[in-house]
Amino acid sequence: MTVTAKVLVPPINVAASQVTQYTATNVSAIIDKCTVTNYSATAATISIYLPTSGTSAASNNLVMQNKTLQPGETYTCPEVVGHVLASGGFISTVASAALSIALRVSGREVT
Repeated sequence: MTVTAKVLVPPINVAASQVTQYTATNVSAIIDKCTVTNYSATAATISIYLPTSGTSAASNNLVMQNKTLQPGETYTCPEVVGHVLASGGFISTVASAALSIALRVSGREVT
């Protein structure tokens, strides 16, 4: 077994439509840190889903729903940290407004 620490989702701007940010391809992944920051001038929300292989983002895999971030606020997402993605599992996000929330996720891949 090999464990590799890595950035699972490099810093990105979360879209206002559902987007897959990371997929555990032929590995398992452990989420160690997930940080979101609202860099806009108004409050915005973000939702994070952790679907399994062969499924899509839906209410049954929603782990952080419509978290409101005030302008300039950073949040470390304890709802997401510690989750394990089996091979084919993925991280999907959606924000209330485009170009308002930045996301970065770090973790470990296990092969």
